[in-house]
Amino acid sequence: MATATAELRLILNGESVQLSGIAPQVTLLDYVRSRGLTGAKEGCAEGECGACAVLFVRSGPRGTFYQPVNSCLVPLPAAAGQEVLTVEGLADSGRLAEVQQAMVEHGGSQCGYCTPGFVVSMFAEHHRREDRSADIHMLGGNLCRCTGYRPIQDALRSLGPVSAGSALAERLTRPAPAVSAVRYVSAEGRFSRPCNIEECFALIEADETAQFVAGNTDLGVMTNLRDQRFPHLISLEGVPDLREFIDAPDYFEIGAGLTLTEIGELWKDAPPVIREWLPLFASPLLRNRATLGGNLATASPIGDSAPMLLALDAEVRIASSKGDRVVQLSEFFSGYRKTSLGRCEILRSVRIPKPVPAQARFYKVAKRALDDISTVAAGISLDRGSDGRISRVRFAFGGVAAVPTRAIAAEDSLAGTVGEAGDLKRATDLIARTLQPMSDHRGSAEYRLAMAQSLLEKFWFEEAMG
Repeated sequence: MATATAELRLILNGESVQLSGIAPQVTLLDYVRSRGLTGAKEGCAEGECGACAVLFVRSGPRGTFYQPVNSCLVPLPAAAGQEVLTVEGLADSGRLAEVQQAMVEHGGSQCGYCTPGFVVSMFAEHHRREDRSADIHMLGGNLCRCTGYRPIQDALRSLGPVSAGSALAERLTRPAPAVSAVRYVSAEGRFSRPCNIEECFALIEADETAQFVAGNTDLGVMTNLRDQRFPHLISLEGVPDLREFIDAPDYFEIGAGLTLTEIGELWKDAPPVIREWLPLFASPLLRNRATLGGNLATASPIGDSAPMLLALDAEVRIASSKGDRVVQLSEFFSGYRKTSLGRCEILRSVRIPKPVPAQARFYKVAKRALDDISTVAAGISLDRGSDGRISRVRFAFGGVAAVPTRAIAAEDSLAGTVGEAGDLKRATDLIARTLQPMSDHRGSAEYRLAMAQSLLEKFWFEEAMG
């Protein structure tokens, strides 16, 4: 483990800079702006607008690449040892980068507040090491309120291959810095990034004020908008034990520390329900940082992973210094924002048993189709026997109770039936007796209940249509 230090270093726009005397929960955004790099801006402070986007240099199965992230949600010590680019670092010897020039030529900016964030995401997409046309959905985490998206889209689609010879294109021929161990101490708190799971246990057991953190996409919002402070953050980002993906004969096992983007890249032949679910989960900028384990461990009743995983009968592996234990996901949530995790335990992985149900869907009801918080989310799965009767069915919902929940009475009512209109009516009636949604600014209790019942009917219609 690294020796505790009061200073750290990172590479910022090609320059090695020293970090010292900084509170651990100062964000990367605040730091770059303090250095005069004011292209990145705070718009929402919770990762929804993309105005704060910067690039990390990363390495993975597809080689070295630029990965855009929301700098407002990155604690500054989490960037230690890493290589970061802001929009100011994209120009080459005073010449605009091709994406910047395209934005000028296509009129992709008016007030300009959001423009640097768009440029950063576009730059990453332009420089990806894959032979395919630009994917406009990679801009899904960048919001613009005045220009309109057509000229921005035109600018991205106008780009050809990256020009040879640029320094930033050449940078991708070399590996990115490894995620190294960190122990940072300041007068305002501590930040640790161990690189094995045993050190995680030693740190958390030695400090009762310590708090595990993964992508910081949830805790970062608490810091930015609720002024919460965590005396000691222990980052799980550098722990290989949490980053495994296993395709075993009887199950898929997904490391809790894998980001949602990495899950999509590693699980090439994922079942359709997984491919439906991932694009609806936040935005590309958030998926580049958010982890599956973090989404479950925060125990939000509107988290997007739990309903889908509950419908697939997933279980979680929980690790501690005493060994591992396995818990059914249906028993993992113990109350509002509470789980069965002990303070010194780590969510190691999620297992999905095989075979995955023949029919499985994920639905999300939100104000926007993409990059929004669920009002209601549903995971529904079904298997039929050779006689056409239902042998297994799961109805799982988020946003309708204090915890992600299954409508077990409705499930039981359909077991052994063929799922005719009367069977479906009985199941929807039982859902009304089971779910206890609340009213808030996203939707009334009556609306949420009606949507949950409607999603069941939608699944039935889609299953009938094949």
